[in-house]
Amino acid sequence: MAGKRQRIELTDDWDTLVPLFWWPEQEEYEKIRQPVLFGTSIADRAEEVGVSESTLRRSIGGFREYGMDGFHSTKKAKRKGLPPVIRRLIVDLKAEYPPFSLGEIANIVHACFGRKPDDRSVQRVLDEEPTPLKILGLYSSYHEMEDSGERRAVIVELRLHGWRAKTIAGYLGIHRSTVYRTLERWKDEGMEGLQDKPFGRPAGVRKVDFATIEAVRRLAQNPNIGAYRVHAALELEGFDLSRATCGRILAQIREVYGYEKPKSGSAEKRTMPFASSKWHEFWSADVRYLDELHESLLDEGNVYVITIMENYSRAILWSAVTRRQNLEAFLPVLYRAIERYGAPKHSSPIPAPSSLPTGRRASTRL
Repeated sequence: MAGKRQRIELTDDWDTLVPLFWWPEQEEYEKIRQPVLFGTSIADRAEEVGVSESTLRRSIGGFREYGMDGFHSTKKAKRKGLPPVIRRLIVDLKAEYPPFSLGEIANIVHACFGRKPDDRSVQRVLDEEPTPLKILGLYSSYHEMEDSGERRAVIVELRLHGWRAKTIAGYLGIHRSTVYRTLERWKDEGMEGLQDKPFGRPAGVRKVDFATIEAVRRLAQNPNIGAYRVHAALELEGFDLSRATCGRILAQIREVYGYEKPKSGSAEKRTMPFASSKWHEFWSADVRYLDELHESLLDEGNVYVITIMENYSRAILWSAVTRRQNLEAFLPVLYRAIERYGAPKHSSPIPAPSSLPTGRRASTRL
């Protein structure tokens, strides 16, 4: 048991008081006691106790804000602590979803209270406070909720509370794309966008009407026409249908009206008269019109590409872009191909033009 202190006379002399203080906090309070209690001059008191005026004013401000905690020498007491409600939220968030990072918790606190603590403050609270045992989470997983509108509302609610999309997806057990899609619907349509929407096209809106069916029926009378050609013909007439839809309507109409269907494999197969069995036996010349060019190039006239190809390997021997497709433009291309590879070596007679296969592009066999 500590002994009694020796009785001394009352004094206000600072040099006499300093040896009598037991704690540093006691000394700090004594420095500001007279200005705080009696309103004496801060400058005079600072000169009397041997500190600067700014230091004394800072000590008075700390006392007014923190009370006696402002004089404690430990770092824990000197710092400004978070309110109990914020500390409780930090602990509950970590218990609700352990993968939470310190920054995410700080963002949620800022969204809820308008005050964002730093990561060290969050970690300090988690170290100081006991983490509660969470038996049941705040929300069930996304797929366990029966009402789809409620599930989407939970995503929006968590986002408004400061949760990141990645964290929401991990907490509810869904993909991040589901979170982003739900948030976009809520942003564009509000709470109505969170409800289920009917699948398919709205009632009363159909692309296939009687005019469309009649147009397909006229085309279906030709047994050699297929879905691709029907789609192209309807597109020219202003109908907006897919090729698959045209094929489905075409098959139904031919079944109902008994129209003749195209026979697969009925066309006579012709042999290629210029099929090569070795290198440089036959060459082919191809001339194409280039239409997908910049308008500035087409203003001066058409642009063509003349190509000499080897039939056995289909390799391009020589090619050139020209403004003409006449003999004067073709011969320089042929000359450069012969100059590099020599003339083609076929010696049998060339078939008659009537037996040559027809195509959509201009071509000549050499």
